[in-house]
Amino acid sequence: MSSLLTNASAMTALQTLANINKNLATTQERISTGMRVNKASDNAAYWSIATTMRSDNKANSVVQDALGLAAGKVDTAYTAMNKAVEVVDQIKEKVLLAKSSGTQDRAKIQAEIGALQAQLSEIANAGYAGTNLLSTDSTATTTTFSVISSYNRDSSGNVTTGSLQITLADVRLVDTGGMNTGILDTQFTTTGAGAATFTVLNIDVTTAGLDDTDFNDTLTGIETALSGLASGASALGAAKSRIDLQTEFTSALMDAIDRGVGQLVDADMNEESTRLAALQTQQQLGIQALSIANSNAQNILSLFR
Repeated sequence: MSSLLTNASAMTALQTLANINKNLATTQERISTGMRVNKASDNAAYWSIATTMRSDNKANSVVQDALGLAAGKVDTAYTAMNKAVEVVDQIKEKVLLAKSSGTQDRAKIQAEIGALQAQLSEIANAGYAGTNLLSTDSTATTTTFSVISSYNRDSSGNVTTGSLQITLADVRLVDTGGMNTGILDTQFTTTGAGAATFTVLNIDVTTAGLDDTDFNDTLTGIETALSGLASGASALGAAKSRIDLQTEFTSALMDAIDRGVGQLVDADMNEESTRLAALQTQQQLGIQALSIANSNAQNILSLFR
């Protein structure tokens, strides 16, 4: 039946064209943004998961920055600790030389030792970004150097963070609290005729009355310091390696999360470009169909001619 009041064909064509235009707009949005899930209305579940994982990756980025800062601090301390070993070795050589030399030569040797001791003081002050791991206060409440190493969230939303820690007592060269618990400022007493109390930082081979026993005790004290330096360097070296490994892992983890989010929300551009071409063709056909349906009313006029 032909009717002037109701054009069913035009309504059908119009609905079809409207649906095609809606799909075309969706495809064009995906192509322009590169995402098939750009907002919650696209896919609420995927959007929620992707948003949460992106938030976690921002936290991982902060962790990575913290690890980078910690790496600089530990590397500075590690370099200084190794240099301290070299300088203390030289002091040991000078003390041994003083033992075998006459008293008239010891003043010259002491001048060299004094220069080396001044260098040790400079080494103990080595810091990075306001942090010095080598000169610390044994009376302070903080006994470890800690850096955040990971950010973890369980299925219930509970958050935990991991940390890497270095015991300050293990790497302390100088005790700024005055308790002389550092590797370099720990006191030892010689037991010979020229009994004296020294630290590596104030050994004085010109002290009156020093005999072989005193020199042997002094060398023993230096060896104790060298052992402490070796242990400290090992602790810092292990922490340095751990930080490097954790930094690499965090970087890999962030990449994996990005890939996972991409699988959920990124658009397949090959698929979308094919869909765009098909929808554009459908749009042209829909316009043509609507034009044909609208021409039916004109055809009715020919019946009255």
